[in-house]
Amino acid sequence: LVDFQVLQEPGNRSHWCVVAYWEEKTRVGRLYSVREPSLDIFYDLPQGNGFCLGQLNSDNKNQLVQKVRSKIGYGIQLTKEVDGVWVYNRSSYPIFIKSATLDNPDSRTLLVHKVFPGFSIKAFDYEKAYSLQRPNDHEFMQQPWTGFTVQISFVKGWGQCYTRQFISSCPCWLEVIFNNR
Repeated sequence: LVDFQVLQEPGNRSHWCVVAYWEEKTRVGRLYSVREPSLDIFYDLPQGNGFCLGQLNSDNKNQLVQKVRSKIGYGIQLTKEVDGVWVYNRSSYPIFIKSATLDNPDSRTLLVHKVFPGFSIKAFDYEKAYSLQRPNDHEFMQQPWTGFTVQISFVKGWGQCYTRQFISSCPCWLEVIFNNR
């Protein structure tokens, strides 16, 4: 997944998150830094402002990837609010989200949440994320912490209830890494 160090470089302080688009196990395109309070992520629109996945060059010829890409449509909107980050599903198909702040902190595995078209979910809660951190833990200090990351797949889910056990098996997905500074 994305190297967390990119968030800690001087001069990158003005963004609140970075978005990476993946097709199965391959990242497609560059990391997209988000500075505005909201970001539309969509496949292809004649007009629109945001992260257009349809403009990314993908060498993936897998038919399922192509089919799912074409279904992203209006995609999602990420919005940074006072209480956290909300994801609104603008697509005609469900999206699936995994976030440490959506589940019980004592849970051993995080659940994948299905969000139907036209619905939204608070995908990330800053206050809860900070409470989940263990700053005195030596392992925490040595490694990037996944609590500041949200994974979102389009159309196809993953996890315990699906044939795909890992998000890297999903045809089209996003990794959203929040700046914890």
